[in-house]
Amino acid sequence: MAECILFISGGELIMVMLLALLFFGSKAIPDIAKTLGKGMREFKKAANEIQRELEANTSDVRKDIEEIKSSVTKDVDNLTSTVKTESDNISKEIKAGMD
Repeated sequence: MAECILFISGGELIMVMLLALLFFGSKAIPDIAKTLGKGMREFKKAANEIQRELEANTSDVRKDIEEIKSSVTKDVDNLTSTVKTESDNISKEIKAGMD
């Protein structure tokens, strides 16, 4: 199982290579491999370009979300502080009224 590459065993890989050699001939295989390599390189380049565009376009949205998050956090902290102060004042008034 350790010799398997993408679920293809060594024997199957040799069989595929032999069939490719018989079907295309020994002179065409390097050209086919070169063409496949170029295609893979172009595909990878296109995928990287799409990823860069997505990151560039979403950076503004992320920045806006972070600003909103910090604003909400600040408001919640202020509200928490106000509620704590008011509850402390009410506790003091209740204690003063009991004495």
